[in-house]
Amino acid sequence: MKNTFSLGPQSLRARLIALLLASVLAGQVATLYLVSQYQRNHAQTVALDLIATTIRALHFSMEHAAPADRAEFVRQASEGQWRLWTRPLPNDVRLLRRPTPASTESVRIQSAQERQANTQSSTRRLTNRAPDDSASRPNDSAQGERATSASDRSINSLLESLNERLSGDSRIAVSYGQPPELYISLPQFTEPVPGRLRDWLVIPLEQLKPPLASSLIAYWLMGLLVIMLVGVLFSWHITRPITRLMQATDKLAAGTPAPVDPTGPTELRVLGERFNAMLAALRASESTKRTLLAGLPHDLKAPLSRMWLRVEMSEEPTLKEGMRSDLQDMQHIVDQFVHYLRGTDLGSYRFTIFSLDQWLRERIRNWQQTGQTIVLEGPPARASIHADQVALSRLLDNLIGNALHHGAPPVHISLRTEGLIAALTVSDHGQGIPQALRAEALKPFVRLDEARTRSGNVGLGLSLVDSIVLAHAGTLTLDQSPAGGLQVKVRLPILARD
Repeated sequence: MKNTFSLGPQSLRARLIALLLASVLAGQVATLYLVSQYQRNHAQTVALDLIATTIRALHFSMEHAAPADRAEFVRQASEGQWRLWTRPLPNDVRLLRRPTPASTESVRIQSAQERQANTQSSTRRLTNRAPDDSASRPNDSAQGERATSASDRSINSLLESLNERLSGDSRIAVSYGQPPELYISLPQFTEPVPGRLRDWLVIPLEQLKPPLASSLIAYWLMGLLVIMLVGVLFSWHITRPITRLMQATDKLAAGTPAPVDPTGPTELRVLGERFNAMLAALRASESTKRTLLAGLPHDLKAPLSRMWLRVEMSEEPTLKEGMRSDLQDMQHIVDQFVHYLRGTDLGSYRFTIFSLDQWLRERIRNWQQTGQTIVLEGPPARASIHADQVALSRLLDNLIGNALHHGAPPVHISLRTEGLIAALTVSDHGQGIPQALRAEALKPFVRLDEARTRSGNVGLGLSLVDSIVLAHAGTLTLDQSPAGGLQVKVRLPILARD
């Protein structure tokens, strides 16, 4: 199977969590954007109108206060938050650019009624004002641009809008010191005095900035954390039945099937129930197969015994020899059934720790004593294994027997180690098995061609070997030997390498 590389989450649980977080974050970002737009377009406009109206009201209220009492009047009217500045502007104060007539037209129309009520008194005072210290600041436009670039965008927008609403003879200046302050020029309410500078209303900018709601940010982060935890629990609840089903399929592949508990959503419950039904059908099929395979040798045992007795009592040598050959083939078939049943019965396995190389030498020595040409290639690698020694002996005997009956001697055997894996290889000098038929050769009761279908064989040898390998968590590979015959490689996990 082709593996594809992906930067995103790989598991279903991780993808569900990522999807939930992405949805929540997208919703939060959209909400914050809409709220900020609302504040910018509505709440800020209301605040500007309130500030502008308050300043105008303060202008007109100060007409009735004596010049010496105006500073105290401003302080009391603002509850100590604003103050009156009657000296030259500090050096760190920057004047904002004067608004153009086009930009202030809408503001002037909105405040026309208010200005009309005070036209006579205000116009006379504003047109007869004495020169102020703004004349000594010829570069106020460039300075205003620098101040704008260094300040917060939201405050800049607010100041520009306030500058438009207070346009006319009023000027706005900004100090970015500590603390930052806003300076708004006030008209002179009496006849101008030569050399007297205009008065400035000083408002701390911190009052115009929205406070950093650290508690709100903390609550937001806590809410996000809670949503993450809920997302993890939700994804775990959704994927838990899938994880259990995946584990159950792994057990089924390992030969130890176990049912699952159908839980979760309806689709997953149905899937779990159908998996259990499949296991039940497999068990029934396996039980039927094992019953048939187990009953067949038992049922043939008595007829075979009687036939052997009759053969031995026969007086005709030719008939006697032919019947002996047929009975040996039948007995071989019965033995194959018995060995297959024992090899596929995992409950009969007895796992112990033993030396794999010593076991291999003994098995090859036993085969060599029968006169067969069995060659051990080089000294086998020394390793210990946790396995069923009887099952492995049955595995090796089947491989050697298949090599001798279906291939051709000599049979070469080798044992190598690849890390913590022992590789047992059995090769013959026969015709081998075509690559297209190798998968079929591992299935039970499959006989390939005439060269490999001599009497007495039912096609259980390689299937039995494959079952034993799977029971030991190993792998089985069919390939072509250097001599052109069949090469079978069995890989089994080992405990340690001596």
